[in-house]
Amino acid sequence: GKVMVQSVDYFRAMIDDAYTFGRIAANHAMGDLFAMGAEPQSALAIATLPYGREAIVEDQLFQLMSGALSILNECNTSLAGGHSSEGAELAFGLTVNGIGDPDQLLTKSGMQPGQVIILTKPLGTGTIMAADMRAKARGRWVHSAIDHMQLSNRIAAEVLLKAGATSCTDITGFGLLGHLVEMTRASGVDAELETEAVPVMDGAIECIEQGILSSLQPQNIRLRRAVRENDFNRESPLFSLLFDPQTAGGLMASLPAENATDCVQALHDSGYPCSAVIGQVMSASEEPAPIVLK
Repeated sequence: GKVMVQSVDYFRAMIDDAYTFGRIAANHAMGDLFAMGAEPQSALAIATLPYGREAIVEDQLFQLMSGALSILNECNTSLAGGHSSEGAELAFGLTVNGIGDPDQLLTKSGMQPGQVIILTKPLGTGTIMAADMRAKARGRWVHSAIDHMQLSNRIAAEVLLKAGATSCTDITGFGLLGHLVEMTRASGVDAELETEAVPVMDGAIECIEQGILSSLQPQNIRLRRAVRENDFNRESPLFSLLFDPQTAGGLMASLPAENATDCVQALHDSGYPCSAVIGQVMSASEEPAPIVLK
């Protein structure tokens, strides 16, 4: 009576520590299953290791897989196998498999007018890690971003389900705006975002003010056409941050407004202190742009 769900993610390392990168990549991949309300079961790994002496390559692979396993073990997920190769730089990914009740799986198409929109993690990994690569980020900003990327979405998904969430997605490469557009289009609704309520990582605004953006930002910013024209200041760093691609980002879900306060408190109590209500779902309008920023 269950259905099987699958997802795959693979990307190059943004940090030098293979163990920590393995944890981040595993969290990133598992986020898709948690966003669907599925129970993870197994995973296959694919790793690309930089060219080097055999002992060095083996040690880096050991560190990488140890990090990934530390996340998979927390989720009772079996690493069934995988494939490794050598290349120019360290990269890693996982195909993850899970099961779920077909009547309870969360999708992007379940938004309903009158619901609130909740985000469980702050934004900023794209711009902060880009600044780190240019030696323009403060150490505490980078360490904080890495901590957020290592925080699993597993418990957050359970809290959102208990609160009656009807739609959910994880915030990754398309940024918050890109994923919100996916949800509004799939659900046939509009959405209003309270930009000042969106949680932001320490240092993210400062990095954007320096003009430092992720390499994926230009393709994401094209979705600004989905934002309705109003008096919102599009020159604000917050506007750019809405398009910032996230690695192992948080969950964005819609749920009944009457459950919002208890849900946010439960998220805070469960280790997601930055969780917040960031907007509301509205009925579809005649406007071509579905998103309103306030």
